[in-house]
Amino acid sequence: MSTETDIVAYVQESEFDALLTESEEKVVVVDFTATWCGPCRLISPLMEQLAQEYKGRVKVVKVDVDSNKPIFKKFGLRSIPAVLLFKDGVLTETIVGVSPYEQFSEAVEKLLQVV
Repeated sequence: MSTETDIVAYVQESEFDALLTESEEKVVVVDFTATWCGPCRLISPLMEQLAQEYKGRVKVVKVDVDSNKPIFKKFGLRSIPAVLLFKDGVLTETIVGVSPYEQFSEAVEKLLQVV
């Protein structure tokens, strides 16, 4: 049985731009979250599932808004959970609030199909 190891890593603001431009995967999913945020905890397993399902094709990361406020504000976000999808370093979609897994996976599928 697998341990409680999260496969979705946290990234800091200093790593963010490089992640978007240098990631092997063309699609990057960023989950803006906080430890005190209840709804964020509902999204977390969905991000883990997304990372597993699209392993090697999509990079899924988390950003803790408490320690990375400037990047949170940079994208004009005001509430969490907020999931941002990037393709080739460009923001293509923002999903705010608790959403079903299908909404995230469909957004990813759409980006993977665009060449």
